[in-house]
Formats: sequence, C-alpha cells, structure tokens
Amino acid sequence: MRPSRRAVITTATAAAVSATSTAAAAEPRRRLRTGFERLAQDGYSLLDGQKIGIVTNPTGITRDASHIVDVMHADTRVDLRAVFGPEHGFRGTAQAGGSEGRYDDPATGLPVYDTYLKSGRPLADVFTASGVDTVVFDIQDVGARFYTYIWTLYDCMEAAQLAGKRFVVLDRPNPATGRAALGPVLHKEFATFVGRQPIAQAHGMTVAELARLFNGEFLTEPVPLETVPMSGWKRSDFYDASGLPWVPPSPNMPTPDTALVYSGTCLFEGTNLSEGRGTTRPFELLGAEGVDRRWAAAANELALPGVRFREAYFTPTFSKFQGKTVGGVQVHVHDRAAFDPVRTGIALLVTAKRVWSGFAWRPDHWIDKLTGSARVRTMIDAGADTDEVVAGWQEDLAAFRRMRRKYLRYR
Repeated sequence: MRPSRRAVITTATAAAVSATSTAAAAEPRRRLRTGFERLAQDGYSLLDGQKIGIVTNPTGITRDASHIVDVMHADTRVDLRAVFGPEHGFRGTAQAGGSEGRYDDPATGLPVYDTYLKSGRPLADVFTASGVDTVVFDIQDVGARFYTYIWTLYDCMEAAQLAGKRFVVLDRPNPATGRAALGPVLHKEFATFVGRQPIAQAHGMTVAELARLFNGEFLTEPVPLETVPMSGWKRSDFYDASGLPWVPPSPNMPTPDTALVYSGTCLFEGTNLSEGRGTTRPFELLGAEGVDRRWAAAANELALPGVRFREAYFTPTFSKFQGKTVGGVQVHVHDRAAFDPVRTGIALLVTAKRVWSGFAWRPDHWIDKLTGSARVRTMIDAGADTDEVVAGWQEDLAAFRRMRRKYLRYR
C-alpha cells in the first residue's frame, strides 16, 4: 500500500530532527559566559575586600534575567555600596537625552548617582562622595561610536583615575560582531559625547577591549584597570549565538536587529528625515513627507551586499513627523555576514538626496558630529557617490585598525 502524504512528511521530519540532533551531539553548543558570570563563578574574588560601586543599566542582567545589582546586593561576598546610572538611567526610565537623577533605589536601598553628562573632576567628585574603592562597569553596548555608553565608560575611567579608584570592566558581546572596524574615524576637533576620541564609526570591539584601548591610547593618565573577559564568544558571533536574553540598552534599541543597522542608519539623525523613532522599527524605517517609491528603487539599484529596501509608509508616534504619515524605506538585512551597515547608511543618504528635493541636513550640522568630520556632508553635497564617500576615510580607518589590533582579546 502506498504510504500517505502525511506519513511521508512525518518520516521526513523525523529524519531531519534526527540528523539535526546527531549534528548537535557531534558539535556541542558553545556556552558563552559574560564577564559577570565569570566574576560570580570565581566567587567575586576580584572584588574581595573592596567597597564596590557599579555603573550599569537595565542591560546588566544574568542569564536568567535577574539584574546583577540585585544579585550582588543579596550576596554577602560583595560589599556593594553604590550604583551609577548613565543616560536613560539605572532602571531605564528616561528617554533619549535624559537620566534619572540622584535617588535611593527602592529595591535595594542603594544610593544611585547620576553620571549622565558628567566627566572629569565633577564625575570624580561623585565617585569620591560615594565612598567606593572600586568602580565596576557592566553595560551592553551596540557597537557604534555614537552610542553614548562607551563614552560613559571613557568618562568613568578618567574620573576613577582622578579620584584614585580602581576600575573593573565586565565584558559582554558586541551584537554587531567584532569582525571588523568600519566607517570614518572621528577627527578630534569634532569630539562630543557621541564621540570623545578617534575611533571608527563601527568599532568592532567589546567594551572590555575598548577599555584597554582607551587606557593605552587616550587617557592622559591610565587608571588601574582590570577586565573580566567572556568565554565562549567568537568575533564572528551575532547576538543570537550568545543564548542571552536581549534587554533594550535604550528605548529605541528594541532588538539585536536594530543594533545591526544602527551604526549606519543613525546618520539620519543628522537630516530632516525620520530615523524611525516613534515606530516599532527605529533605525530600520526611514522616511519623510513627500518621499515615495523612488528612494527604495534607487537604493536597490546599487545592489548593496546583504540588504534590500522596501517601499514603506509609517506614522511616528513621537519625534520627527509625529502623527503624520510619511514615505520612505524599510531596511531588510538578508545576509548579516555580507552586510556593511556604514556603507549602507551612506548609500541611503546619497540616494535620498538625489531622489527627494526636500532633503536637508540638520541646521546644526549634527551629521558632522555623527560621522566625525565635515567630510561626509561636504562630499555628498558636492555630488559624490557612495564609493567616493567611502574611499575618503580609508586611510584613517586603516590606521585605526592597526591600533585596534593590539587590544583585541578574542579570535
């Protein structure tokens, strides 16, 4: 009797499951352990005898999604005395450009100090007032120079040195991978809180690697620094390989997919187009009133590796074009390994300017702060194409890649 179609499908499915199980057994899944997991596994010996303060936010969690401050506060082996909150705050209640201020944490009773927009001696005074001996840093980064947490790291390292404090960095994955540094390198005269020092726009490093680079290259006086690296992480790993829960590092970074495109499409903050804030897909949706299907068509004609663009319409609930329906594109990454976020961001700027007569830079030239110089803006205004703009930063990028190499910890 001929077997039924259902039986054939069931048999095929079972065979596929069996093959997958056999392959999994032959190659056991790597277990990534964060810096915090390794610190705790070692009984917090690195913090023994020290009064501890920690710079963290909602991303400072364990594998079971408990916050490390709650875990450490409950552990008698750790003398946790203070928490330091960055932009958006320790518990994450503030939107972009905001913080939670000074308060006592209701869950633990610990004093929470605000570090946002503080640096140098004023931040050193905060560390001194807290009474801690060691400042610990544990925040999930997203891999872009203009994401402010890495400059919170830099400012806190500098302030800890001024205050005579020891500094410990607990490492976490770069969700955009650590394969390569990409994009323009900041020119020092354009330094702001979205870029303190000359690193690449997509730096391709973890926070512990960046801490070592900051200490070795940029701080006037190095801070007593120790880093706790991850185990089980490879430079080619995307975030989903980690097995860790994703906590949005900021309100407009809802998924690892957002982090993947962010180092390129955040450049639209420097224009009069929406970068998708106020939608469920920030930095993946881009647009403005008057933009139509021609933008997606022009971008797709470039055949950029790993990405396609869909004509899209959306209505932001806040930020640019709040409550208005706008046209634009949605960025769809179909091959993460081939995708270059910075080249893609430049290509979208070039094509937007060509197909939409209403295109304009923000009057304050914020694009220069994001790209790290006036070069990208002036080249696009002069009619340069994507390849010409990208070629303009290659010499600076090659120098940064050489400097970066000696601070990398993972293969």
